[in-house]
Amino acid sequence: MTKRKIIMDCDPGHDDAIAIILAAVQPQLEILGITTVSGNAEIEKTTMNALKICDLVSLTDVVVSKGASEPLVRLRETAPGIHGDSGLDGPELPEPSRSWSEEHGFDTIIRLVKESNGPVTILPTGPLTNIALALSKAPEIKDNIEEIVLMGGGTFGNWTPTAEFNIWADPEAAKKVFDSGIPIVVMGLDITHQALATKEVIDQVNKIDNNVAKIVGELLVFFASTYKEMFDFDGAPVHDVLTVAYCVAPELFKMKDVNITVETKGEFTSGTTLIDLHGVTGREVNAKFGLELDVEGFWKLMIEALKKY
Repeated sequence: MTKRKIIMDCDPGHDDAIAIILAAVQPQLEILGITTVSGNAEIEKTTMNALKICDLVSLTDVVVSKGASEPLVRLRETAPGIHGDSGLDGPELPEPSRSWSEEHGFDTIIRLVKESNGPVTILPTGPLTNIALALSKAPEIKDNIEEIVLMGGGTFGNWTPTAEFNIWADPEAAKKVFDSGIPIVVMGLDITHQALATKEVIDQVNKIDNNVAKIVGELLVFFASTYKEMFDFDGAPVHDVLTVAYCVAPELFKMKDVNITVETKGEFTSGTTLIDLHGVTGREVNAKFGLELDVEGFWKLMIEALKKY
């Protein structure tokens, strides 16, 4: 079996952490590297969190590189109200066994794509700063990128009325990525809010008798509590995990070919993804946009993955 080569660009973050956990046991995937970005928490915290999760699932040979600490042109903002001060509040995780690479995250992306003997899929689950920087420094890497499967955007917002956090945090970077010509798959809020870790789901996770499932259960309990407090959700939407699930089980997703542009100048709408669901602009299709998730199939995939630990 030819494995799909992936680079995970993330800002762990509860859902980013669970995405790494899902990816690590998929025989169809080869994780070439993990790069981090400031988003859910500051860059040092998100990078430490990535290292801790790599230790948890024995990804000790996978390079982890610290990426962008600030958006391209804007002031940094994080999300402690959702993910806690550490970015990964809830479980007690030991200090990581190693430090991050001295190579900058966007240079790691460039190197891994150039060195790969086959096309690479990039999975960004935070602000798109590292991807934009890599494309600016080495635009030729586009030739060896199969797809960018990202979590971000939607037809509504969660950080402003119209903007989702990852896109809002660095809309200039997002615009560069969407305008790149690389095939893009978008897991926006429309579909990620269907992937709710309800009490019933968490109970299933907690019945699995291994340490990784125990940690995931604790992550979900904390994440569900903040989503209840902030948004009155009856569960935690595990947004970022859908990028990995799409790579291994695309049949779980109903997608639509659309044009997506990113608003960078609006006084009240900066960071909004304008998703042309009905083709009213006449602009060329540049993305596949997630509409519907096979929820039962998705959680079956997740539970079976956790049992492998």
